[in-house]
Amino acid sequence: MEFKVSKELLHQLEEHIVNKNDKELEVLLNDLHHADIAEILDELDFDEATYIFKVLDSDKTAEILLELEDDLRENILSRLSPKEIAEELDELETNDAADIIAELSQEIKAEVISELIDVEHAKDIVELLRYDENSAGGLMGKELVKVNENWNVLTCVKEMRIQAENVSRVHSIYVIDDENRLKGRLSLKDLLTTSTKTQISDIYIRKLNFVNVDTEDVEVARIMQKYDLEAIPVVDELGRLVGRITIDDILDVIKDEADKDYQLAAGITQDVESNDSVLELTKARLPWLLIGMVIEIVASFVLKGNESVFKIHSTLIIFVPLLSATAGNIGVQASAIVVQGLANGTLKEFSRGYFTKEITVSMISGSIISLLLLGYHSVMYQQYLVGFAISISMIVVILFAATLGTLVPLFLHKNKIDPAIATGPFITTTNDVFGIMLYFGVAKLILGF
Repeated sequence: MEFKVSKELLHQLEEHIVNKNDKELEVLLNDLHHADIAEILDELDFDEATYIFKVLDSDKTAEILLELEDDLRENILSRLSPKEIAEELDELETNDAADIIAELSQEIKAEVISELIDVEHAKDIVELLRYDENSAGGLMGKELVKVNENWNVLTCVKEMRIQAENVSRVHSIYVIDDENRLKGRLSLKDLLTTSTKTQISDIYIRKLNFVNVDTEDVEVARIMQKYDLEAIPVVDELGRLVGRITIDDILDVIKDEADKDYQLAAGITQDVESNDSVLELTKARLPWLLIGMVIEIVASFVLKGNESVFKIHSTLIIFVPLLSATAGNIGVQASAIVVQGLANGTLKEFSRGYFTKEITVSMISGSIISLLLLGYHSVMYQQYLVGFAISISMIVVILFAATLGTLVPLFLHKNKIDPAIATGPFITTTNDVFGIMLYFGVAKLILGF
């Protein structure tokens, strides 16, 4: 059953904090998952959350730190000494510890590292801090199990027992050579069913997926998703095994990328949260609104340039909103499918076959919409030629919108720009201007004004 924060629980915790009943607080929270405790702390004020954080043991609070909202974590860390922060980090895996240290100021960062008890742990964290946070190196952890290809099974098992003490979950057993170069992986089944004298070089699996330290995090996510991997090894420029990335690390990347794409599609230029300040939310949302305003002003000039036409064929202006909405929807649908294909790897670049398919779909959709529109206009206004002109214009505009929605994300992707930006206001506002121009252009050819 999923945990829910109740008012009764919060009131109980607040009473214990006021009365400084530390033992009661520990008993109340001890059996809860660290993610549930983090949820509770997010509901309390900073002072109360910090008080509870200091009451609990570091083996519990270390995991809680990872689950807290950014502002609360920053506030709690600011109230801890470098030694107290180091105690928390000693309980965490290297990649999680590196993520938290990266949020600290340069001065505090150095003090915290110097306070870490485990020297090897500290060295691993410092190494991880060298890598870009959006790369495989920035994602990976140093905790893994590796065996030498020159060992036999008996030696391998003995060494694995020693290494596994520092690894919370053993997803894979990696095989290396004497230079620490990654050679393959070892099946646990083969290890258990093979003679203890058998050489590892005779039984390990040579084919495996791996990534380089500089591989982008979204590419790592794509590879792990494609091959259904729970973990993937990371190698350096010389092919040496330097770490591994697990599925829980990559889930955060997938979520962050999905959130960013969703916000870009909505015309939000920065990564923001609902609890951000009014200024931050405004700065993230205003740019595309201003761009949209400028583009729509251009569209209004197009309408003004055709003002005299409305006196002759008044129904033309009535269907402009319908045209703009339909073209915008078609363009967004086309671009959304392309962006999705680029994200999951099913579409890597321009494909004539896919482009033809999209145009065919749009042609069918446009024809159905145009026939319905022609029938409606004929019944309501009995202006058959005007209705025909509007219907043909609708097909042309829909085909243009589909073309724009398909090609623009591919162009952006090719030029290393996030194509998700093409699934929102960019497509709809651009379609408004060019759609209206095409609308009156086609109508002029048919009606001869």
